[in-house]
Amino acid sequence: MVRGKVRSEWKATYFQKVHRLLGEYNKIFICDADNVSSKQFQDIRVGMRGRGEVLMGKNTMMKRAIRDMITDRPELEKLVPLIKKNVGFVMTNGDLKEIRDLIMTFKVPANARAGAIAPVPVTVPPTNTGLGPEKTSFFQALSIPTKISRGSIEITSPVNLLEVGDKVSESAAMLLNMLKISPFTYGLDILTIYDNGSTFSPEILDITEDDIRARFMGGVQNVASVSLAIGYPTVASVPHSIANGFKNLMAVAAVTEIEFKQVEQLKAYLADPSAFAAAAAPAAAVAEEKEEAAAAQESEEESDEDFGMDLFG
Repeated sequence: MVRGKVRSEWKATYFQKVHRLLGEYNKIFICDADNVSSKQFQDIRVGMRGRGEVLMGKNTMMKRAIRDMITDRPELEKLVPLIKKNVGFVMTNGDLKEIRDLIMTFKVPANARAGAIAPVPVTVPPTNTGLGPEKTSFFQALSIPTKISRGSIEITSPVNLLEVGDKVSESAAMLLNMLKISPFTYGLDILTIYDNGSTFSPEILDITEDDIRARFMGGVQNVASVSLAIGYPTVASVPHSIANGFKNLMAVAAVTEIEFKQVEQLKAYLADPSAFAAAAAPAAAVAEEKEEAAAAQESEEESDEDFGMDLFG
């Protein structure tokens, strides 16, 4: 009876906390909390002081607490399907990119444990292991090329030991531990970001103004291409239509008696190409003379330097 009362009070306190935090903060990082130690959680909470708070709990309780608020705040319903497996909330009102970077600083290196799933590829580099020749059979069983150097085993070439998603075997874990390699880092992995009713991938935070500009211009080019292909004028295609139209006018004027200012030089060239060739020749000759004069001056300066040398020094 007493135990049940204590549990009910604890649930009520937890629900009050969830309601308070969701009322106070509008931005939430939904994070995968697998392999995060209690010490890391403590460090993250300390690091978030003054910037936000960390909320953990059973998925059923988190969902129930949120559903209690959906009537007044329907946008919170988007959080419910995101609460699955072992997740936690990092809640803030600060700059999302700054808080993301802060969360990432709490990742710590960790040994590869047998049965764990590799989050990153693992390559064993060529190195002298410092292990004696009696361990040679162990490396041979893992198909790792080795040789004996100065009385110890040396790995002679890189070995791709694990790929992303591979299950770490006992022998792979033992090898990495023997070589004192900690290939993984564990901490809160951000899965999704909630911001005032909107949810999006954390990769969005790395998009720059140049990326947005490039995407926008790519879209404008696609619209212009389609508009020109189907003959439907749009704001994006009008400049190209005008340029293409002017080219057509130039082509018509070139073979007819039509005259306008922009076509005068073209028609003059077509009438007498040799005049343009003659005009271009003196300019080319002047440029060539300048190059020759510069070369001659440089040669004289070198000669002066030679005569100024002390032959007997």
